[in-house]
Amino acid sequence: MLDGTVQIVTGGAGGLGAAASKILAANGATVVVNDLEPDTGDPSARQVVEQIINNGGDAAAHAGDVTSTNYVGRLISETVEEHGRLDGIVNFAGMLRDGYLTNMSDEEWNSVIDVHLTGHFTLLRAAGRYWQNGNRETETSDIDGQGSGSAETRSFLTVSSPSAKGNPGQANYAAAKAGILGLTRTAAMELAQFGVRVNALVPVAYTGMTNAFLDPDAYPVEKVAPAVAYLLSDEATRVTGCTVRVAGDAIALLSEPTPERIAFNEGGWDVATLSDRFEETLGDDTNLDRSDVPDW
Repeated sequence: MLDGTVQIVTGGAGGLGAAASKILAANGATVVVNDLEPDTGDPSARQVVEQIINNGGDAAAHAGDVTSTNYVGRLISETVEEHGRLDGIVNFAGMLRDGYLTNMSDEEWNSVIDVHLTGHFTLLRAAGRYWQNGNRETETSDIDGQGSGSAETRSFLTVSSPSAKGNPGQANYAAAKAGILGLTRTAAMELAQFGVRVNALVPVAYTGMTNAFLDPDAYPVEKVAPAVAYLLSDEATRVTGCTVRVAGDAIALLSEPTPERIAFNEGGWDVATLSDRFEETLGDDTNLDRSDVPDW
């Protein structure tokens, strides 16, 4: 399915990223596994690479911070220098700094937005430039004479979350994950002319970030990984701009923001008319109090 392709997995040292790295390699890809340099005792990208190689796969580790423009440019340029091409990226890099918004510090807000939303932007921008220009331009270098991946396999997979619908105590995380969905749709539109597909994955899986409320037997990371391999492969050449949710045995295509109910008033709406008719017109048989916590 992925024979001969080169795939980058960011946040690949553990959980979903490690599972994705392993299944990509098992399906024939050369995998560049990125993560931060680990603290003592934490899993590392090198450990995942060793497991892949021991199972007969091809992989390399690359440590760095995906919020850094310079590092991301180096990640892509060095991947191409070493492996000759780049066909796909999936970005699992993430962190949590939970807290109610009235108690949330600027650092807690900014750090989560940086890792989740800015990290996706820096990766998409650098990869998009590489694919757009036949790999002649990245953030840090100009590389000539190497292929940039076939049009069939150029693919970027963003990673959002059910928290994009809103989740108490996660204003920063929910905002970032909702922003990723808008970024995904826009990137799919802009990069289609270069043969690049961009889709969003919404995984529901037992990881270090969800172990307080998910069943590890019902939602193992291994049940999400096949969707990663499919969406990055040329089997999904007609799939782009989509949001795909994987939760245990279920897979779903999520709807995009569309009007739920529309009302017209000749001449437009003034405050008095809205006060008289808003709930009756737009809320008839529809709950307008949406402060309940959504199901995952």
